[in-house]
Amino acid sequence: MDSYFVYVTAKDEAEAKSIAKAVVAERLAACANILGGIRSIYQWKGEICEDAETALILKTTAERKDGLIARIRELHSYETPCIVCLPIAGGNPAFLAWLAAETG
Repeated sequence: MDSYFVYVTAKDEAEAKSIAKAVVAERLAACANILGGIRSIYQWKGEICEDAETALILKTTAERKDGLIARIRELHSYETPCIVCLPIAGGNPAFLAWLAAETG
């Protein structure tokens, strides 16, 4: 079964935690890691912006990936949230089996 890391940036830890709890409770993701204290520098509507953000890494399966993306978009405060999926090429078979079971 194909598995993915889904990387998301949120405006703050509270938003990241809210998204994480919702998608794990709905079994769209098996688990979430919240990484605080990131600085993001980006262009938005013709201006260079710099903001403090919180990163969120979710683990999911190919079967749940599209539903997870849609749900994050519903919950997220940004007009165009960063949501990117990175395939997991391998890893601890027991962990990957757990991931599949938790999202099944």
